[in-house]
Amino acid sequence: MVTGIILALCGGMLVCIQNTFNAKVKEHVGAWATTTLVLGLGFLASLTIGLIVEGSQLFALKEAQTWFWFSGIIGVGVVLCVTQGVQQLGPSRAISIVMVSQILFALLWDTLGWFGLQTVPFTWTKALGVLLIGGGVLLFQLGGKTTTVQHVRKGA
Repeated sequence: MVTGIILALCGGMLVCIQNTFNAKVKEHVGAWATTTLVLGLGFLASLTIGLIVEGSQLFALKEAQTWFWFSGIIGVGVVLCVTQGVQQLGPSRAISIVMVSQILFALLWDTLGWFGLQTVPFTWTKALGVLLIGGGVLLFQLGGKTTTVQHVRKGA
């Protein structure tokens, strides 16, 4: 369980870094070019590492419903939406909204057993947890605009 928590924390950090970088790239090229670059480089990196780690077993497809193999297409929407959200809202606001959305949909899909998930009973405690996290994000959003202080060197 500790390993899972550490991996989840690292994943959250990497998502935040990636989307911050993606928003910076999008400042110089369009959203589709950014998405292509991100997913293309991700493909090359995962293919290279996958071949090194798994070798010929990399593409030994196991039994799964065919449509699950196309989840990379969903990644296009993820990169496109989150990158633009980060650019418009800033990383902390956008990622906190993404987090609440993920928790809300995870609760829904767990409860309904969608996508082949094992059904997890709905509890009001879980709903309250989602509401508390959502309330925290709302408080964060209402925190007001931040001001940027620019330091000017004398004699410059």
